[in-house]
Amino acid sequence: MKMAGIAAAGVVLAAGMLRFRVMENRQSVPAGRQTAGSGHSVASGLPSRLAGLCVFLDIDGTLLDLAQTPDAVVVPNGLDADLAGLAARVGGALALVTGRPVDFVETLFPGHGFFVAGLHGAEIRTPGSVEPAFALGVRRFEEAKTRIAEAARNWPGVLVEDKGIAVALHYRLSPASEAAVNALMTEIQRSVPGWELQPGKCVLELRPAGRDKGGALKAFMEHAPFIGRLPLAIGDDVTDEAMFRAANDAGGLSVRVAGAGFPTAARGHVASPAALRAWIAAQSREGDRE
Repeated sequence: MKMAGIAAAGVVLAAGMLRFRVMENRQSVPAGRQTAGSGHSVASGLPSRLAGLCVFLDIDGTLLDLAQTPDAVVVPNGLDADLAGLAARVGGALALVTGRPVDFVETLFPGHGFFVAGLHGAEIRTPGSVEPAFALGVRRFEEAKTRIAEAARNWPGVLVEDKGIAVALHYRLSPASEAAVNALMTEIQRSVPGWELQPGKCVLELRPAGRDKGGALKAFMEHAPFIGRLPLAIGDDVTDEAMFRAANDAGGLSVRVAGAGFPTAARGHVASPAALRAWIAAQSREGDRE
């Protein structure tokens, strides 16, 4: 696996955790690096300047409006070009960080050249390669997915999203099923060592333990073109909180899209995915490319 600007990089899968090892040409952080307090601010929304930043974007509810079903999301015309323009503004240091599988991101943005962390960091895609966190075929987990699918057939409006090494139950179309979904998934999680539950907006997911979007952000930050920059993390859900905390800890910026009924580590706010897309469009057309 190679990342741009690194002569040779390796992926180490140790104790079930994904981490990167830079073999050569590791860059150091410039002494004069900007901090959030010395030129960047998100107090009233998104930053007006991109110099020295790298960008991490959630997809559902952030870039794209939420839909009634997982497959019903719509990519507005021109968004892929605007994202490419934004990536050019930050020297290619833009990553999509999502709970979706990497392959699904390809269906949303065919032929894109973005960095991607899929399944909350269990998959990493660099331009030209995908590195899964571990192989499929764990028998207990496959049995768990079968149980989940069988149960969901008895709950009209509850949808199963099979992500390969993760599985999610969506109850947006059947809010009254929330308690039953929680009870089932909690029971099943106890029988599957190495997996954990991740709640979200009208969804409960069984995913590989020890992976989150914060870890994905940190992994990317060790490599060109991200290294030496300050992270700007943008998301909307509970699953994005680890990414917000990681960005804050690195001296960067964190922005939550729309409102939500839970406390957040995000230090900035933008009203809606549409408002975020308008900012991306404006930034993609402004100023020089790095």
